Amino acid sequence: MALKNYYQLLEIAPTSSADEVKRAFRQQIARYHPDKVQHLGREFQEMAADRAAELTEAYRILSDEGRRKEYDDAVAAAGGQASRADAPPQQGGAPEPAAAQSGPPPPSGAAAEAGKGQQFHHERASRDEFVLKATMSRLRQALEAVGGGYGESKVRGFDIACVPKSKLFARNTNPRLLGRFISRLDRQAVADAWKEAAKWGAAEKEDVCVLLMGTTLSPAGELAGEIALQRRKQPRTGGKLTLIPVDARVWDAHMPFDAPAIAKTLLARLKSGG
Repeated sequence: MALKNYYQLLEIAPTSSADEVKRAFRQQIARYHPDKVQHLGREFQEMAADRAAELTEAYRILSDEGRRKEYDDAVAAAGGQASRADAPPQQGGAPEPAAAQSGPPPPSGAAAEAGKGQQFHHERASRDEFVLKATMSRLRQALEAVGGGYGESKVRGFDIACVPKSKLFARNTNPRLLGRFISRLDRQAVADAWKEAAKWGAAEKEDVCVLLMGTTLSPAGELAGEIALQRRKQPRTGGKLTLIPVDARVWDAHMPFDAPAIAKTLLARLKSGG
């Protein structure tokens, strides 16, 4: 059986010290703590639990001097190769095991700081991608559960776009739904999402409701002020446009009083975890 690349899993170099192993483990395991993924649905909770178990095993091996030496020796005996973990690749590829590492010494000074910056952005992108997929999956499940009668479409700049299906003897009056996930939800994010959604609403002459979801939100007053500003700029040629900022961690929403009923029902379902 191929050896797992524990160094890549913890996103550290094979030459990392015991303190660096511990620090990396704490940073990685925090991403997949049950409290961080309880709102994402069973499928992603199970994925997070599996990843946490792998991280714990990597830490158990690499934090113990004897076990780590046995692991490094086994990797060297296998030709210096370990199987890739399902963690996101690091900048420049996976680090080589200690026994196979060669070449110039690790960078220092400004180069080292630049490398740390790249790793930070890479880790954040990995986390955001995980949360994005989980959030969209949870949103689809909730939409199906509330029976909104929607079919999916494609709209540039949005992670999900749903169009109400026609009813047999009556027009479906629900608005078109758009969803976008962004790690930091601020005034600029509101302005960008509003601009793109307004184009779709104007082209289709239909009401549009945007769920703008994030894990870090600016103060409610700032977001409301930007929404009010964009509402005043809304072109008259399209249908009504509603934008709802949503904290994707707990599904709290800054719900406008005139939000569509389907949006209120959907977010209530998401918040309840049902």
